[in-house]
Parts: sequence; C-alpha cells; structure tokens
Amino acid sequence: MRALLVDDERLARAELRRLLAAHPEVEIVGEAVNAADAVQQIAALRPELIFLDVQMPGGSGFDVLAALDTTPEVIFTTAFDQYALQAFEVNALDYLQKPIQAARMAAALQRSGARIARSQAALAAPPKLFIKDGERCWFVALHEVRLFESEGNYTRVYFEGQRPLMLRSLTQLEERLDPQRFFRASRRHIVNLDCVRRMTVTGNGGLELLLPDDVRVDVSRRRAAQLKTLASL
Repeated sequence: MRALLVDDERLARAELRRLLAAHPEVEIVGEAVNAADAVQQIAALRPELIFLDVQMPGGSGFDVLAALDTTPEVIFTTAFDQYALQAFEVNALDYLQKPIQAARMAAALQRSGARIARSQAALAAPPKLFIKDGERCWFVALHEVRLFESEGNYTRVYFEGQRPLMLRSLTQLEERLDPQRFFRASRRHIVNLDCVRRMTVTGNGGLELLLPDDVRVDVSRRRAAQLKTLASL
C-alpha cells in the first residue's frame, strides 16, 4: 500500500514511521505538514492510503478531503476523541487516537489492505466524492449521486435520501464528471442519466426527467435534443 503521512507535528510523523516499519506491505511515499501541502501531495503522489491528522494549521483533515476531486482510503489520527464520531460518519477506514497503539495500527492496516485489495480486484474502483456540510461529512461513490443542483457558489448533492451542500460550483463539478453519464440538463442541474426513471415530453418540446424520491428536472428544448442524441432516442 502506498501511504502518505499528514500531520503538522514532526514527532507524530516520526512515530507513524516507527509503527509502520513493522508493516513492510506499507510504502510511505511522502509526508505533508499542513492542509495545503497535503492536497498538493495527494494530487502528485496518488497514494492509496492517507494517515490524516484532524487538527492542523491552515485547515483540518476534513478540509483536506473537501478539496479533493476523488479521495483515497483514509485513517484519521488525532489526540482528540471528540472527532471519533465525525470520522466514522465519513466512512473512514479507521480512527486512531494518539498515542497510537501498535495493535490498533495493525488492525487498521488489515482492514485497509482488504478494502484496497477489493478495489484493485475490480475492473475499476468507483471514484468517490467527499462532501462536508456543517458538522456532517460523507464519502459518496459518484455513481450513487442522482443529481447536482446549483445554489450560487454551492452545489446541492442528491443521493440516498441526503441533500447536503458542497462548496463547489456546478461548472467546477461538470469539468470532472463523465459527460456520458452526467448530463447538464439546465443552468442549475446536472443529472445522473442512470438514475432517470422516466422522461416526459413537455408542451414546449422540452423534457421532464423523473428521478427517485419524485424529484423532477426540466430540460429545455435545445438541451432535450442533445439528450435524445446522447441517449439514442
């Protein structure tokens, strides 16, 4: 497993290295000392796993994840146990409280190795989106997102009965999405075509898309023509 250590304290990073020395299956590819450094190194090094401190100068570990387009597997590390619940809400692999015990590290690595192996065995691991809205956080596989809806500089994300806001514009998201799956239905909406239950022609020649939970999205006549071409209707 290719791992990145993210912690602002040099001694904490040294302790992680000491503990990981007992696990030759883990290759430490780098270290980051703050949130901005972590975002840059994750983009450059593409680690499979990150050991992520929660509290750092210039941004928290959750801020790091919110800045990523897709996220690797995560093990949170922190001295503050009040972050435990939030860490598990984002489906982190594990949560290690400092000082980290060798047995807890071994258990966390066993779980992480199993999950990474399952992803590698698949044809392609589904890309994940990290969303932070207030104190709540989620890791969401992109294929589970039904709809992106613009709200100014924010975007509301629809998935499994949840509708949190994320600090990304719809245009920023569109640049990262597969246009064969995610269709720009309007100025305010990007729809996951796999989640469309019904398309109805409207009086002006446009379309109305029906999504789960009775969510409806209007498509203009011009965009409807594009959608019909895309869907080979």
